[in-house]
Amino acid sequence: MKQIKPIQVLLFTSLICFVWLVILLLLYSRFVNYIPFSHIAVITISSVLFFFIIGRFFLKTFIEERIRSIHRIISYGSKPEVKLNKDIISLTMKDTLKWEKARKEELLELRKEANFRREFLGNLAHELKTPIFSVQGYILTLLEGGLEDDKVNRKFLERAAFSTERMVDIIEDLDQIMKLESHEITLNWQVFDLLKLTREIITFLEEKSKEKSIHIKVEKNEAAIFVKADQAKIGQVLTNLISNAINYSNENTEVDIQFYPLGESIVTEISDQGIGIAERDIPRLFERFYRVEQSRNRNEGGSGLGLSICKHIIEAHDETITVKSEVGKGSAFSFSLRKAHKTNEL
Repeated sequence: MKQIKPIQVLLFTSLICFVWLVILLLLYSRFVNYIPFSHIAVITISSVLFFFIIGRFFLKTFIEERIRSIHRIISYGSKPEVKLNKDIISLTMKDTLKWEKARKEELLELRKEANFRREFLGNLAHELKTPIFSVQGYILTLLEGGLEDDKVNRKFLERAAFSTERMVDIIEDLDQIMKLESHEITLNWQVFDLLKLTREIITFLEEKSKEKSIHIKVEKNEAAIFVKADQAKIGQVLTNLISNAINYSNENTEVDIQFYPLGESIVTEISDQGIGIAERDIPRLFERFYRVEQSRNRNEGGSGLGLSICKHIIEAHDETITVKSEVGKGSAFSFSLRKAHKTNEL
């Protein structure tokens, strides 16, 4: 019964009417007034045909009106072709169930986005609150008499400037993420030596690593590793990942940087011997401002957006970035880049 078509209902109804009309006319002919069988056949067939045509018209109109009303909702105004020789009711039911499932998924996604927005705004407010309050406190101290004290005024102005720079860093990083997400930033594709770039960044971060007695080791024998990417953006990724490895490493440990060939790609892995990351935090690690346990708070003055920017930059190259970590043993961040076989490759 579930697969029955409207035209079958109409034919079945017409057949019943045909039989019933023949019986009535035969009874009338036998007991009331004789009617020739040819007349009975003509009357019956013409009546049933008339009933079938009228019934088909009204049935099609009835179904079409309701089906189109449903499709105006589930298909944004589309007008389906109503054919009585098809199981239009079942087809509409399937479309309605698909629409219902899609709306549930859309509602779930909207709820996730709403939760993400609330969390994002809360984290943004938290990140900006500390430097803003610091600037406010320093300025009020200076206005209340500290400005005349040569021992205080310069120190407080430098601290206020540092807090202002942190706010600028947060805003610039947010602007960069928005541009990366909306594809407003065009990558400057070029072939460069990834090994050379890595060593330059290690030299740049040498003072920072020496402060914690951390040795940065590059494990690669090749003289050069050529990749095709945006050198400045990849430099930003390397700086962020190596800097994080230093920040969250224990003193007198090593940060290892290794390169692995993988098909047509080169995988760069930066591992540390630091505090590590809990497994429950890893899926959300690349979200903006996402915080893991207190021991990995933003106490280094960063914007809290570095890993999110790294993810967007690598994905803009159609590559991937991953992390493996174990609490108390350290973390290893890896990202892939397209391998270049010649220095003049376009």
